[in-house]
Amino acid sequence: MIKFDEKNRIFYLETNNTSYIFGLLKDKHPVHIYWGSKIAEISSFEDAVPVDVRAFCTVDEKNQIPEETLTMEFAALGTDVRTPSFHAFYEDGTGLSKLSYKSYKIFNGKPALKGLPAIYTESDSEAQTLELELADDLKGLSIFVCYSVLPQYDVITKSVRVKNNGNEKIKLSRVMSSTVDFRSEDFDFIHLAGAWATERHISREAVMTGIQMIDSKRGSSSHHHNPFFALASKGADEENGNVYGFSLMYSGNFVAGTEKTYYDITRAFIGINPFNFGWNLNPGDEFQSPEAVLVYSDRGIGKMSRLFHKVARERICRGKYRDEMRPVLINNWEATYFEFTESDIISIAKKAKEAGVELMVLDDGWFGKRDGGNSSLGDWVPYKEKLPDGIEGLAGKIENMGMKFGLWFEPEMISPDSDLYRAHPDWCLHVKGRERTLGRNQLILDFTREDVREYIKNAVCSILSTAPVSYVKWDFNRNMSEVGSALLDEEHQCEVYHRYVLGVYEVMEHILKNHPDVLFEGCSGGGGRFDLGWLYYMPQIWTSDDSDAIERLEIQEGTSMVYPACTMGAHVSAVPNHQVGRNTPLNTRGLVAMSGQFGYELDLAKLSDEEFEEVKEQIKLYKEIRETVQHGEMYRLKSPQKDNCAAWEYVKDDDVVLFYHNILARANSPYERVKLCGLDENAKYKDLETGKIYGGDYLSKFGIYKTHGSEFTSEIIRFKKIQ
Repeated sequence: MIKFDEKNRIFYLETNNTSYIFGLLKDKHPVHIYWGSKIAEISSFEDAVPVDVRAFCTVDEKNQIPEETLTMEFAALGTDVRTPSFHAFYEDGTGLSKLSYKSYKIFNGKPALKGLPAIYTESDSEAQTLELELADDLKGLSIFVCYSVLPQYDVITKSVRVKNNGNEKIKLSRVMSSTVDFRSEDFDFIHLAGAWATERHISREAVMTGIQMIDSKRGSSSHHHNPFFALASKGADEENGNVYGFSLMYSGNFVAGTEKTYYDITRAFIGINPFNFGWNLNPGDEFQSPEAVLVYSDRGIGKMSRLFHKVARERICRGKYRDEMRPVLINNWEATYFEFTESDIISIAKKAKEAGVELMVLDDGWFGKRDGGNSSLGDWVPYKEKLPDGIEGLAGKIENMGMKFGLWFEPEMISPDSDLYRAHPDWCLHVKGRERTLGRNQLILDFTREDVREYIKNAVCSILSTAPVSYVKWDFNRNMSEVGSALLDEEHQCEVYHRYVLGVYEVMEHILKNHPDVLFEGCSGGGGRFDLGWLYYMPQIWTSDDSDAIERLEIQEGTSMVYPACTMGAHVSAVPNHQVGRNTPLNTRGLVAMSGQFGYELDLAKLSDEEFEEVKEQIKLYKEIRETVQHGEMYRLKSPQKDNCAAWEYVKDDDVVLFYHNILARANSPYERVKLCGLDENAKYKDLETGKIYGGDYLSKFGIYKTHGSEFTSEIIRFKKIQ
């Protein structure tokens, strides 16, 4: 899996199907050589790493090393003038670091990262790790670049640990979790852009000379950019071409991008955003970066996605619900908003139970004196005027119906009109003397503070310990502003963003440890914190506050670039849709939502008898296919961005589920031919509705015909492998 060629000074990192190779130039500088389909060895270091001293290029004259023209594996700000992997300031005011190779260790297994989420293993045999030490002896600085290889997942992870071994303070300003330099590659840059209710739309542009960058400065990974990007060879599509995927397991401010130079070297980087970031390292202190997850596909974007999906399902998501089927739920939010009583919730639950729903979720408005969005966040005690028997009483009644009960929280927020704020006005993020700007009528609790973290741990665990709550929806409904902490001195204020994220992770780890059977779903105004780091604590996330089925096609397609269906909350809501006013058939709303964690966000009692019977059939169908959708391999066959339709296929063992969604109707439209993927071409497949038998080769190479009929219509086709 990992080996070091002592003679040629080359490291080989191998998964089942890929190789990642770098070497030590003059035994001093780690230089990237190759990443791609598996190769046995590098025949010549000199051929693989051309060293070319150019005019007007800073050169280490003694060793003839022109860093600017090399594919550096890790670069500090110094003679390499490109976007660095690492930058720090020293007590003398300088920011120059001169890093050289010091040592390496190779060992079985994969270590956890202190205070941070990371891909885990269930035995040391699943992974092997290389720890590469680089050092600046003048400053007493050690940097440990950690690579872990998971062969069966075709995944490589990278993270960086910085240690101050010297006698003076060091202030870190930039620590990238991964940097990879590519030589002579012509790439497209693929990323996921959007905003609230339009999250994770696929964007693709040519990599240009200069810097291309995506980031978040909002305190969370954000609606606007996702901590993921891919570099794709020109012409690469779903099933063809070389694609390199990068994703950061982190839920705060991030930066990711490329810098392409005149020398045709493209540097790809991803890590914590250096914007308003500074981390103080006293002598003896260490800093740990988040983990970057890297995958390579030689068969297009689709294979890249499936590699991310598999490792997310099996080695990022944790706990009871990693492997169990997730329940069909109903959430009262769009049915009632803040205006509900206990009897209203019980009424919705009774109708839902009749339809086959398994989980009743009570959303915002159950605590303090919460009748709108302007009060009571932080006061996590039941609102007795609405719930006279409290959460325990309501949850017990739901459980007695044979359903599970779930509850909404927004633990990271505080309302100025709350008992908590009146008692502790300094507990929010704020800067002394500055106005405290409200977002959605609320402020953000300062999770860098131990007293705040302990309060939230106790408040949430108190509810979960006294009431039979099986599910928690954890929301985060604003961006950060006036980011400061009352307990940190001026030297540490630039640490607040990162300390906040570490604090939230600590709270979540505590709650999960004490309540391992609760299913947590993340939410941040919909999909504003949809990242691999959050999935480590919550195995599903509300994909978007936009529940319109047609809008969801692009949102869910983009989300599936990295994240599997089992992580995407997707609900059927009422029409006209509350966000865009569109009317779509109930069948379409149902089938679109079935490509995620299925549920309803409406009052079933308001449906006609015919619609209610349709809901019952939808739930019955989803329970039949959910194992295939939640744990199968996904293939994006048609894209709503360009095809006026979406065709998504899920394959698990002998079962195949194909969803086909038509967007706009077209008069006299031609037929679309949909070719299936992931099938055994030597086997036979039965259409479970028509009974027709097809060869796997026929479905894969010829396909089936569809047409653009009525707009906003959907259908499902199920195949079973029979021989």
